Amino acid sequence: MRRFEHSEAIKVLAKTPHILQAWLANYPTDWIMCNEGGNSWSPFDVVGHLIHGEKTDWIPRAKIILEHGMDRPFDSFDRFAQFENSKNKTMEELLNEFEHLRMLNIEELKTLVNHEDQYALKGMHPELGEVTLGQLIATWTVHDQVHLGQIARVMAKVWKDEVGAWKNYIPILGL
Repeated sequence: MRRFEHSEAIKVLAKTPHILQAWLANYPTDWIMCNEGGNSWSPFDVVGHLIHGEKTDWIPRAKIILEHGMDRPFDSFDRFAQFENSKNKTMEELLNEFEHLRMLNIEELKTLVNHEDQYALKGMHPELGEVTLGQLIATWTVHDQVHLGQIARVMAKVWKDEVGAWKNYIPILGL
């Protein structure tokens, strides 16, 4: 395991929009709208969720920590807002919006957090309790990776039944 590094987090956060653009732009609709059944999310839903986080989660919570510390809890985050917010949009519109918001947020993060001692500043999560600014930024970075993995898993299952006997060699298909 590695210790959190702010500059590394920024590099990783900056890559996510480019990865998603390269991966999902102009993909067949069946692939970007597929899910794993039930209440699971499609790649389209995941990008919408990432957009909502850019608007209401990471930077707003960083500002709360920096301005109020533990005196003001974070606002609750609606993990399902993307379903309404993404209606009538295309994947390309979502990808472009995400890229724009992420770049703005990275620039703001660079302005807001410029001293290592700020990572220890504390805030109050409404469910988890006490958290630090460093943990928030690390979680933002890991959150991207989790959703990239989710997209890969969902899209791998599009042709799950078509790979035949090779299923045994493809653990992501969840056999």
